[in-house]
Amino acid sequence: MCGRYTLTASPEAVQMAFQLKAVPNLTPRYNIAPTQMVPIITGEARDSLTWVKWGLIPSWAKDESGASMLINARSETIEEKPSFRSAFKKRRCLVPADGFYEWRKDGDKKRPQYIYLDEREVFAFAGLWETWKNPVGEMVFSCTIITGEPNDLIKTMHHRMAVILPPDQYSDWLDDETPLPVLKNMLTPYPPEHMHTYEVSTLVNNARVDQPNLLEPNSPPQQTLLM
Repeated sequence: MCGRYTLTASPEAVQMAFQLKAVPNLTPRYNIAPTQMVPIITGEARDSLTWVKWGLIPSWAKDESGASMLINARSETIEEKPSFRSAFKKRRCLVPADGFYEWRKDGDKKRPQYIYLDEREVFAFAGLWETWKNPVGEMVFSCTIITGEPNDLIKTMHHRMAVILPPDQYSDWLDDETPLPVLKNMLTPYPPEHMHTYEVSTLVNNARVDQPNLLEPNSPPQQTLLM
């Protein structure tokens, strides 16, 4: 699954990675969590960022209470699930990131790991977006991140992994004319040889903590010898 990620790259780097028309107004995010507002790129506005709520709210939902349960969409059933099938056909998006967190089990403990790509490059999760009208008539925009089978690195931590798209697939992913079988074939594990990981502090477990030291490698405290 994908439950926390980062976008700490400079606005200029994000602009270059996605060929945006202007430098976006971004501040570094070290612990992006479900239900928060996040930037995405849609087929309707490919040269700019659109801000949406992370946690998809289907257009037919009675309220937004289920959004926190729909932060991820399984690639295997994306064409069948009522919550996702319409968005998969018509409302796909890119979710910019430069890293994400996963938790490795160690006995009864879970140790957070930070995962990033070669050169700490900016990349895109495959996502879906949706619109929903709340009871007072306001339009609420939301998104979900697609997950699939893990690669050899991530499977040591979790049985699911967020789908990362290579840049040469961005255009086809956003294009309404791309056949659904082609889209499904894009939802494959990212090559593990281009991913890196290290352990970080459990401070990341708290979604309210969003600060640079979350990305520092977690070193065990040094034992002091008694004299």
